[in-house]
Amino acid sequence: MNRPASLPFDTRPTSTRPVDTLITNAHVVVDRDAEYPGGWIALAGGRVAAVGHSHQAPPPAGRTIDAGGRLVTPGLVNTHHHMYQNLTRAYGPAINGSLFDWLTTLYPLWAGLDEENVYLSTYVGIVELLMGGCTTSSDHLYVHPRPGLIDAQVTASTELGFRFMATRGSMTRSVADGGLPPESVVQDHDTIMADAERLVGAHHDPAPGAMTRIALAPCSPFSVSEEIMVSSAEFAEKHDVRLHSHLAEDHDEDTYCLETYGCRPVEYFERVGWASDRAWVAHFIYPSDDEVARLASAGVGAAQCPSSNMMIGQGSMDAMRMRSMGLTVGLGCDGSASTDSASLWMETRNALLLGRLRNGPASMRARDALDMATRGSAACLGWDDEIGHLRPGACADLVVWETHPVALAGALVDPVEAWLRTGPSRAWHTLVAGRVLVEDGEPVAAALPEVLRRHRAAAAAMQNLL
Repeated sequence: MNRPASLPFDTRPTSTRPVDTLITNAHVVVDRDAEYPGGWIALAGGRVAAVGHSHQAPPPAGRTIDAGGRLVTPGLVNTHHHMYQNLTRAYGPAINGSLFDWLTTLYPLWAGLDEENVYLSTYVGIVELLMGGCTTSSDHLYVHPRPGLIDAQVTASTELGFRFMATRGSMTRSVADGGLPPESVVQDHDTIMADAERLVGAHHDPAPGAMTRIALAPCSPFSVSEEIMVSSAEFAEKHDVRLHSHLAEDHDEDTYCLETYGCRPVEYFERVGWASDRAWVAHFIYPSDDEVARLASAGVGAAQCPSSNMMIGQGSMDAMRMRSMGLTVGLGCDGSASTDSASLWMETRNALLLGRLRNGPASMRARDALDMATRGSAACLGWDDEIGHLRPGACADLVVWETHPVALAGALVDPVEAWLRTGPSRAWHTLVAGRVLVEDGEPVAAALPEVLRRHRAAAAAMQNLL
């Protein structure tokens, strides 16, 4: 991936040059190796201008936010989601099946997707993420029964001021071709690639500070043809965009790939040209050690989705062990029915709990989980130069966290450990590009009540409840 050699602005700390916003009286986590207890952070022009300790004089500011001693972290980054699925949240007939059972139950409902309900589900999904401390998200929309669905997502993210990587998902292999989805939600190769070309031209911004980027995301080895995998990899190389897919999520996937392609999923992934540093995959639960090492060497990243994996009950990646093998690991919340909430705080906490459950209490700390949710996730998206940390010059994407004083009573030593060990925590203030999008625990979104009304009607229609 091409990245800017330097950031196009002056980031030298100063106590005289005014800034837009100053957050004071905070425990500021700047990066995995830099914290400022009782510190402050100054934001200007949508960037971090300076960070300082309590004894250092901050610059004058147009607005000052007193964090009240709260924890401030980089905004959490969501590497895997299916926002449209909040239209079928906690859908009864799908909640107790295997992955394949779940998909075959819901595909016929999702065949009703149109621009209106994709816009509504994306708007609601983004607001929910903001309330859980997420400031950047990818989204994997792979069901395309009608055109223009990604455009509707970009409209919603732009209206809200959210940093967004839309992935143009695809499925080409229907039930008639030996896949899982019905014919109504699959598309042919040429339609998919033409739309990818159009979307990158219309919405992808490769520049520093971008708010919208586009990636290509064929759904999974069992729902797309080998041709679309190869074409997507070639397109991504030509246009310098990223690649995303599900991989090694289920034992049924192993069986399918062996029967269909004559090899295991990771070998197939390599064969179609995806083993590169522009690709990240979701779940990656069942690779061998050799397969992990190969993809780590190639620069591939992986998204752990702790709540989804536990809800489906079919395993979760050994994230810390894979990190020790050199694999980049981020976090994702995944979509509804596999999990029905989109709180990145909860995913970060669940990643910590899963890691310790698997490998013992000394194997993972809160800061490891936070690093996965920030730096690790940003690296999966190829965006770790600008997001996932709060060093001067970074995008001004951050969260002031609120945990009730009752829950924090007695937690006097380590605010980062307390953030995940106590709780629940919520975003008190969420800022994206320096703009306050959650304030005093409430989303700053005037259209939200009307969007929720329309979303309820759309969900009822999709679930045949009207």
